[in-house]
Amino acid sequence: MIEDPILKVVGLTKKFGGVTALSDVSFEVGEGEILGIIGPNGSGKTTIVNNITGFIKPSSGMIFFKGKNITGQKPHKIADMGVTRTFQVMRPYYSLPAYKNLVIPLFSPRARRTGGWRGGGRLGDRHTVSIDILEEIGFERDSYIPFKTTSTLPTGYLKRLELARCLSLKPEIIICDEVFSGLSMSEIASMVPLIERLQMDGITIVMIEHRLRELFRVANRIMVMNFGEKLIEGSPDEVMADAGVKEAYFGSEEVEEVMTYA
Repeated sequence: MIEDPILKVVGLTKKFGGVTALSDVSFEVGEGEILGIIGPNGSGKTTIVNNITGFIKPSSGMIFFKGKNITGQKPHKIADMGVTRTFQVMRPYYSLPAYKNLVIPLFSPRARRTGGWRGGGRLGDRHTVSIDILEEIGFERDSYIPFKTTSTLPTGYLKRLELARCLSLKPEIIICDEVFSGLSMSEIASMVPLIERLQMDGITIVMIEHRLRELFRVANRIMVMNFGEKLIEGSPDEVMADAGVKEAYFGSEEVEEVMTYA
């Protein structure tokens, strides 16, 4: 048990018709922690994210943020509390320049209420703040890239733009749905320090991820999902040593490969 968890999920169950996507899933996330959630395709990982962030409502169970029951709240209300997410299938405003994807959330009630990104009264010039955030997550400030139409950006920049849109709301939690997916090894190598820096800034992070070696470098704990149920939860070493995880998820060869991550 985590003392005063920032996020607490209790008995989360979600059924789609006769299909049970999640069955009695419970877990907690400590403030400033990085929790990794892994599991095969169809194991319920993204369904967890969608329930927490209000995009779907659970069939049963409860979700608490900082002790407040947020179960079934609308997505914009949950985001306004400080719980943000990226999308596995990215959803930027493709017709706008990259920096203007951030100008829009900077007009949100949360951004106005919190005084802008990371505070400090920089909210007056939203265009400048947008460029500042993009620079922090890896856009070259003095280049033309922040001003390019979003639809022309490669995947690496689109993934960073997803994170930047979260940061524009000055979040307390970011839930990353496969943020490493589709990236080259060099792009992932540059993304890992960014995730670590966000944690150092006090942001709690939940990562849904298939790139296990990279995830295990940054995550404090790992939760393994299988067929909509929580299989095990613990440190990366504890998870990789579990016989049930090896049998249900990895296969012996992949286990041996991932175990070389350290």
